[in-house]
This record gives sequence, structure tokens and C-alpha cells, in this order.
Amino acid sequence: MPTLMTLRTLVTAVTLAGTTAMAAAPASAVTRSAVQTVLDETVAAGIPGMVAEVRDRGRRTFAAAGAADTTTGRPRTPHERFRVGSITKAFTATLVLQLAAERKLSLNDTVEQWLPGLVKGNGNDGSKITIRQLLNQTSGLYNMYLDEKMLYKYSGPGFLEHRFDKVNPEELIAVAMAYPPYFEPGTAFRYSNANYDLAGMIVEKATGKPYADQLARRIARPLGLSGTYLPGNETRIRGPHPRHYSRLWSADPDAKTYDVTEQNASYAWAAGGVVSTTGDLSRFLAALHDGTLLPPAQQKEIWNTSVSTEGAGWIPGTRYGMGTWQQQLSCGETVWGMGGAINGSYTYAMSSRDGKHTVVTNMNGDWNNPIAALTKAVEAEFCPPPSR
Repeated sequence: MPTLMTLRTLVTAVTLAGTTAMAAAPASAVTRSAVQTVLDETVAAGIPGMVAEVRDRGRRTFAAAGAADTTTGRPRTPHERFRVGSITKAFTATLVLQLAAERKLSLNDTVEQWLPGLVKGNGNDGSKITIRQLLNQTSGLYNMYLDEKMLYKYSGPGFLEHRFDKVNPEELIAVAMAYPPYFEPGTAFRYSNANYDLAGMIVEKATGKPYADQLARRIARPLGLSGTYLPGNETRIRGPHPRHYSRLWSADPDAKTYDVTEQNASYAWAAGGVVSTTGDLSRFLAALHDGTLLPPAQQKEIWNTSVSTEGAGWIPGTRYGMGTWQQQLSCGETVWGMGGAINGSYTYAMSSRDGKHTVVTNMNGDWNNPIAALTKAVEAEFCPPPSR
């Protein structure tokens, strides 16, 4: 996930074993202590700070380790806002599915119907790609963040020079159109941020309103998510927040660390630009499970994790839904949720199948195999300790 979980950085040395999906085990003081241990170990290994919020059938626990600001030593605390990267995709999918429920669009509509002439060239054909295929990542469209220039500007050393650039969605899609598709639409899975920027553009076309306004009106305000918003071209994070530290995706263990908190995340937009909090993400995840945000048919769609990611260079042990996925943990438990990354921040939000038991964890650094640490924190909560 170089911003938004692109393939270069999302594929990590995480081993997720087991073959049977099981109901998540109830948590205890022992497992909560195990979560804190993971946070402490992650910080001891060099990440500036890490937090985890657990909600389990009405009970809330918050754990933290390390610093929100390495210069002052300010600790990480509840209610901090941070950039959530590709968790944005779950918000985008929810907006599209709400519009489908209102019959303002159909998941079987083609991209060409809504965005005529945008997806074409080099074998790309918007008339053959449906909205459903955008949301479940089976469109075959190229992931523009793997383009050499994009990697340099937004994931590599060029980010320091380009971090305040203003980018519009049409520019991002134009980069994807410079490449042929990976495969014929609907025939395989391949993670591409182009899918969700197109979905965000369709939201705007169907409503006549900016994406940020729809996010606020349809999701954030109804759920009381006071720390959740799309910043657009704002470079600062509103309200309390940790500093975001990046090594610009370098594999060098001695790479220099940069404070990249202030950045224009328009390059991430509907695929990865949202800011949120652990508490807000926990409520959002629960609402996706309990039907608060979506009617039954659309709720079934977003959690229809029938798309296998095996062999696609993505997170092992997962199946994809629509901006969401299920993940099998090493103990055989299965959790449902989403994750994301952007320069300086990694986030996971996972839950039991009914959404009543959630774990949201964030680290304000993007090195030392973050997916492994985030998964370990989730496992500490959902996998029964050996003593039991």
C-alpha cells in the first residue's frame, strides 16, 4: 500500500495459516494484555507509536505505546485523527451501494454509462467494465501507482518534492489508461486504485455533489463520526493527531525517517484519502455489519467475500469483498474488515462476523513490515492464548 495499499508494499512476509473459518473467541484480560504486548514490541522494534482500540459487546479498551511526536515525546492517545489509506475504499463502496439501494445507479451499469470516454485506449474499454467489477477489484484496470513516475513521486524520494501537489482524479485515471488491462473484466482479481477513483467519480456524477460532501452527509454525520472526513487539498490534519513518519518505502534498515504529516492527499482521493480515528472506524465497521448503513441486499454485497485473492500478489489468506475482506488468522479464526496505508501511517480495522467485537489499530510509521505487526495485534485479540 504505498499510499493506499499498492502491491509493492502490501505484499509482506506474513504467514496466515489454517483452513476453517471459526467464530471469533471472546476476549479476556489475558488477550487484552497480549495486545498491549504487541504494541510495546512493535515500538521497541523501531516504530514511533502504535495504538489499538478494542470494542467487545459494549466494552471498550484502548491501548497505546510509543510517541505521537518523537521530537516532544508526546504520547499517543484516544481520539487522535490519522490518515487511513485504503480503508477509504470501504467508505467509497458504501456510498456506491447506498446509491444502488436508492436506484440511482445499478452495480451492473458500465463505467462508460457514467463516465463516457474516460476509460479507453490500450485495450481498456469502459463499456465492458461494470461498477460491481470496480468495487470487487475484478475490472483488470492497471494500478496507476505502479507506474514508474508515480512510484517516484508518491512512494519514493520524489514524494518530498511532490507531497503538496494538487492532483485530480482524471489525471490519475489517465496514467492507468497508458497501460493495457491485466485481464478481461470479471475474469480474475487484481488490486487497483483506479477502480476506486472511478467509483468516487461515479458517486459525484450520480449525486451532483462532491465526494467529501457525500461522505459527510451519508456516513460521518449519521454515525456521529466526528473525526472522519476527506481533506481534499487541505495539507494539515484537523484536530489532535500524531505526526506521520515515513522512510519513503525504502527497504534499507538505515533509511532516513521523514515527518510527512503535512501532505496533499489528493493523489489518494476516493481510493485512500480519508482521515479518521480508531473509535470512528470501530463504529463504521460495526455499522457495516449491523445494517445501519446499508439495506440487506447491499449489505450482502459489501461482505460478499467470494473473490479469491490467491496468486494475485495480495495479502495471503484473504478473500475480497467490496473495499472489505475476510482474513484467516494463524490460529484458524477468521475476521472481517479492512486496512490501509499512506505515507507515514498504517491502519487495520477488523471484527467478528457480527461486527460486535472489533479491533482497530494504527501505527504512525511505515516500515518494519507493518502488515505483520498489525495482523499480530489482531491475532492477540482474536486468537485464544496458549494457556487457554
